[in-house]
Amino acid sequence: MNDEKLQSIIRHAYANAPEVKARFDRAGLRPEDVRTVADLARVPVLTKDEAVALQGAEPPFGGMLAAPLSAVTHFFFSPGPLYEPGPEEDDAAWDTAVDMLRDVGFGAGDVILNSLSYHLVPAGYLFDGAFTRLGATVIPAGTGPVELQLQMARDLGATGYVGTPSFLLSLLQKAEEKGVALRLRRAVTTAEPLPPALRQTLVERYGLEVINTYATAELGVLAVNTGEGMAMRLLPDPLIQVVNPDTGQPVGPGETGEVVVTNTSRLYPLIRFGTGDLAMNVDPRPGESAQEERAIILVGRRGEAVKVRGMFLHPNQLRFAAGQVPGVRAVQAVVTRPDGVRDHFALRVAAAEGANTAAIAEGLKAAVQGVCRVRVDEVVFGEVGADGPTVADERGWE
Repeated sequence: MNDEKLQSIIRHAYANAPEVKARFDRAGLRPEDVRTVADLARVPVLTKDEAVALQGAEPPFGGMLAAPLSAVTHFFFSPGPLYEPGPEEDDAAWDTAVDMLRDVGFGAGDVILNSLSYHLVPAGYLFDGAFTRLGATVIPAGTGPVELQLQMARDLGATGYVGTPSFLLSLLQKAEEKGVALRLRRAVTTAEPLPPALRQTLVERYGLEVINTYATAELGVLAVNTGEGMAMRLLPDPLIQVVNPDTGQPVGPGETGEVVVTNTSRLYPLIRFGTGDLAMNVDPRPGESAQEERAIILVGRRGEAVKVRGMFLHPNQLRFAAGQVPGVRAVQAVVTRPDGVRDHFALRVAAAEGANTAAIAEGLKAAVQGVCRVRVDEVVFGEVGADGPTVADERGWE
């Protein structure tokens, strides 16, 4: 993003999005104070938790929308949890995704199995639109059962895939088990970490070209990895910074900070939006390199939210779900990866004396899936420590 484009979006956001104006005013800033990317460090970072609070106080968008509500063509409820508009037809997020997909080899004639969710979250919608803009044909499979997706991929001659890496492995293993030959040759993975061992399996055993992407519901695709290693090359847009979570100042090469993004959407301008993701800053020419020459290595999450099977699970969501089930005294979610590939999501539950544990287990599974949109694999009854985390992430990413 050049300085002229930055100045334009800052002026537009300040004039049309009440919360942007309020944030600038609280910081003693005017739009003309932000003339260059370096000046952005003066603008306080908007955290996801703050955005959630703003939307709760003033739904649906917490004063962050910079256009009339009638300009919104789609409402999404993204991981976070946050309401999200669009992206609209002229949003730069489309161009960024299309350019990335074209650069890695997708184009007209490809048939894409899109296994990302089309329900409430924008992931399936964004990639669907990007692929069709390239001239590809999309199978809008969503998060349906693996057997059905395998049948569609075979019958319709899918050449490409977009979805989580763990579901892709399940699909390939099911095809192997049933002796089904697939034409898949290239896969875009997103929404969850891609461990090196899993990438190696997809490439060496199944002969796939793997394009691993880092994307967020609010901002679209931000970075991509097309080879070995954990570094993900930043895309040219939107503006991406890695900053000290406490000070908001950019960190140096090799240092870890929060990924903070500024977009150019005139509908929903996000100025210094904190993704909550922590990353190591990889910069080959500090102070001189273009954004697309830099990279990040994702290392974890800031705050309490934990990503499970591509969905952010916040402790408040779990507490709300548990509150719908009579007989629950305390609950803790535990996320593990016993096989190194798939997330195992278990609940530890302390039940009231004399409560029907079978009914509690079934009620919790339904309530958690309904509120958090994550399926519970196991419910274990016993004591739940009062000082432990509500959501315990016990996965390892070796």
